[in-house]
Formats: sequence, structure tokens, C-alpha cells
Amino acid sequence: MSVLNPAELVLLISALAFSGAVIGLLAGLFGIGGGAISVPVFFEFFRFFDYSSDIAMPLAVGTSLAVIIPTSISSARGHFLRGSVDMSLLRIWALPVMLGVLIGAFIAGYAAPWVFQIVFVVVASLNAAKLLLGGKGWRVSDSLPRKNMLRLYGAMIGVMSALMGVGGGAISNLVMTLHNVSIHKAVSTSAGVGVLIAIPGTIGYMAAGWGTPGLPPDAIGFVSILAFILTIPATLLTTQIGVRLAHTFSQRRLETAFGLFLVLVSLRFLYSLLSTTT
Repeated sequence: MSVLNPAELVLLISALAFSGAVIGLLAGLFGIGGGAISVPVFFEFFRFFDYSSDIAMPLAVGTSLAVIIPTSISSARGHFLRGSVDMSLLRIWALPVMLGVLIGAFIAGYAAPWVFQIVFVVVASLNAAKLLLGGKGWRVSDSLPRKNMLRLYGAMIGVMSALMGVGGGAISNLVMTLHNVSIHKAVSTSAGVGVLIAIPGTIGYMAAGWGTPGLPPDAIGFVSILAFILTIPATLLTTQIGVRLAHTFSQRRLETAFGLFLVLVSLRFLYSLLSTTT
């Protein structure tokens, strides 16, 4: 682990605080956990301290999931107070989503990371196209399906989110809007999905990294307490700003903003994929 001079330390703390502010804003605005932002930031943070990629990547994902817990709770509470969270759907999804996360975490230990990145690019690109182009042609049905199908959807959301290290907002949003749920309700309910995913995901990464040699002294398994503490204050400050923005946007404006965000995330993952193959 490298020793930092004061200027480097201030720069790193500022970078984490800024990324935390962006994560909070996105969580409130789009109902997502912000893993697409926090994972690369945390990865570079740990690499700066000379931790190997084999340690830095699971630390980045585990710490990102830990950050999603309070962020998603704050976001979901803000949307709930505005009456836009579908609590009945969250109750149906609770167990399947958490079981899916555990299954996905198990699968992740045996498959190459690039597979999950490709899956995320496909899912995010489809969602972006649907949101930006709109129209009834992008609907599976005019209402949500029966409970058994919803449970299957929940398990799928949990598995894919664990594989990709994200809070599941993009995936759950796609599922709901394909079934004619309004974008405002989909975004609000997706914030609650983030809580269901992040809690078992964080526990899983803590357990998976327990006793691993070479971890930072502050880490509990693959979760860095120091990075968590430096990120969370700014995140919680901006989450409610994002919630307020989401409810001031018209449906079309919110769909367009979310679609453009997903395009940027997809491009980021594509760049990562191309960088690792060249």
C-alpha cells in the first residue's frame, strides 16, 4: 500500500465525495443504485493504493453494494412519501430477488466478467432504445402479469444484478415499463428493488472476502469501510435532490433523461470490454 502526500489524499477524498454526490443524484432521479459509476471509481481508488486487480475489483463491487443500501433506502423513502412506490410489487419480489442475488453471486465465481458486461450492455441498450423511441410497440402487455410470473421476473432481476454488480434499477425498470407501468412509478419502485439487492449482495461479498490475504486493514471481507464512510455523506445529501427532480420532470422528459444515461453507461461498459481485449 502506497503512502500518500497531503495533496494526493485531498484529491482522492474529493473524488470519492464527488462520485458519491453523482451516485445519490442518479439514485433519486432514476431509482438506480449507481453501481455503473461507483464500481469504476472504487476500482481506481484501490488501484491507486497498489492493490492488485484481483483484490481491487471485488472490493469495488462489494463496497459499491454497501453504498447502495443507504442510498436506495433514502431514495425509496423519498419516492414513497410521494406515493409512487408499488409496495405490493415489492412484497412479491422481495424473496425471489434476494434468492436471485445469492444464485447470481454463486454463478459469478465461475464465469468470466466480460460475459456479464455484455449482458448488461444488451439490457441497457434495449431499455435505452425503448425509453428514447417510445411507443406501444415496446410493450409486452398493458398490465403486470400474475404473481408467479412476477416472482420469476424478480429472480431474474436478482441474478443479473449480482452478476453485473449493479443495483438492478435498469433491469427492473425495463421489466415494469414493458408491462405499461409509468416511468415515474417504475423509477420509484426500482429504488426499493435496490435495497432488496444490495443487502444480501453486501453480506455475500463480506463473507466471500473474509480472511482473504492482502485486503485493506479497514475492510470487512470485500467491503471497504473507509471508502464507504468517505462516499456516503455526499450521496445522502444529493439523493433527495434527485427524487425532487424526478417528480418535476414530465414522463417524456424523464424517459429521455434515463435513456440517455443508459446509452452513456453502455458506452462505458463497451469501452471497458474493448480495453481488456486489446
